[in-house]
Formats: sequence, C-alpha cells, structure tokens
Amino acid sequence: VSAIKEQAEQFIHTCFHVAMYEPYVELARRMNEITPGDFPKKTFFVNSGAEAVENGVKIARYATKRAAIIAFQNAFHGRTYMAMTLTSQIQPYKWGFGPFCPEVYRMPFANCYRCPFGLKYPACEIYCADYLEEFFINTVAADAVAALIVEPVQGEGGFIVPPPEYFKRIKAICENHGILFIMDEIQSGMGRTGKLFACEHFDVTPDIILTGKSIGAGLPLAAITGTAEIMDTPHVGGLGGTYGGNPLSCRAGLAVLDLLDDDMLEMAVQ
Repeated sequence: VSAIKEQAEQFIHTCFHVAMYEPYVELARRMNEITPGDFPKKTFFVNSGAEAVENGVKIARYATKRAAIIAFQNAFHGRTYMAMTLTSQIQPYKWGFGPFCPEVYRMPFANCYRCPFGLKYPACEIYCADYLEEFFINTVAADAVAALIVEPVQGEGGFIVPPPEYFKRIKAICENHGILFIMDEIQSGMGRTGKLFACEHFDVTPDIILTGKSIGAGLPLAAITGTAEIMDTPHVGGLGGTYGGNPLSCRAGLAVLDLLDDDMLEMAVQ
C-alpha cells in the first residue's frame, strides 16, 4: 500500500508508449532477471492474464509466420476470445459464446490419475508427451504450428500435476519442429508452488512465459516475458495498450518482488 501511495503522489498515468517511466522499465528489468533462462529477454506489460495470453499468441504467430496453436484438454487460459478458445471447458466458460477463433488444436494433458490413454506411469514411458508427434500426423502439421501453450499445473482443470519428465519431452519436440513453447504461469507463478515459477519444478525453460494475478498485488497487471529475439519481432504499433503497465501497477509489482526477495517465498514453503 505504501508503494502505491508513494507512486500516486507522483503521477498516476501516462501511457508508456507516449512517455517512458521508471517503474515500468525497472519492473521489466527484474522480470527479465527472475524468469527462467539465462538468455537475453524482454518483457511487455498488460492489464490482465487474458491479455497476456492474447499477446503471447500474437507474438508467437508473428515470430514464426505460422497460425496454428496447440492447447490442452481441461486447460484454462482466460475469457477473452482467443483465451476462451484456448480454454477447454464448455461449462461454465464457453457455452453460448461461439464461434471461436480458428487454428486452435487441443490434445490430451498428462493426467496420471485418470490417464486419457489408459496407461500407468512410469511404465507408460511418458507416451502422453510422445503423442505430440502423432498429433502432428493426425491433427495438425508441425510446420503449421506457431506455439504450444500450457499451464505447468492445470488450475481450473483440477490442479493436475504432470510427471516430472513431461515438459522436457514436450519442449524437445517443439524445438525439433520450430514451435515456440509458451508457459502460462498466470495462476501458478510468483511463488504459489514453492518455487518462484512452477515450471522450475520441471527444469524446463519456456520461450515465452506469461505471469499475472499476484504480480500486481491486487492491481491490474500481467506480463509477457520472452527471448529478446522473439519479443523484438512484432512491428512498431503491433503491441500496446493505453493502461498496460500503468505506473501504479508497476510500482505495486516492484513491491511484490521485494517481498519475495525478503524471504517471503521461503516462509511460505515452510
């Protein structure tokens, strides 16, 4: 609250695309530092998780010059049109809102408790991940796919945690076909699983990572962080928004990161 008050006494709003301001730049720098991966990164701020999903898809399509997006059964990614298309459940989210966005394809998620393939872990040898290669043959060609988007832990789908090898296998297949790997950490990120980002439990590094919810301490804030090469591809004017990364939200985000740095994450784990 004190950080928000301090910022409010200075200025409340100026669109970052009109005039840069320190809280946005500093928060972007810190997000680049704390997200997985030791490569150069860039961060773009928006108002909500659904906006982050929409822009993650936009960036992936622009960078790859491909259209198709792969999502998963029981996934939840938001309620704007592309995000709702990526979301799996008809009830209570999607009923009556169609038609939905084209070029979205859905494959089974790794659910060892109720395996969609009727197999048992570990004897299955992570067939659910290798199935992606069959998916390219039977459902959508690999060279048409821009990105695969996935939650490291399915939230609305029932808090489903995949086996530890799953995401590394999926990421390797994506890399082999030039497909970007997008990790939706909007619900699972910022310390909620005992690590700063849930994907760290799986030792996997996404090309694009989406964060939101608690990052803004109750104010509207979400982020798209990706490799600098990918994030630099969209043309000027292709990304933006009047209130995305507004000064109050960015200042709150910096305070959140300060709290996480001050042993809050370790205390939560204990």
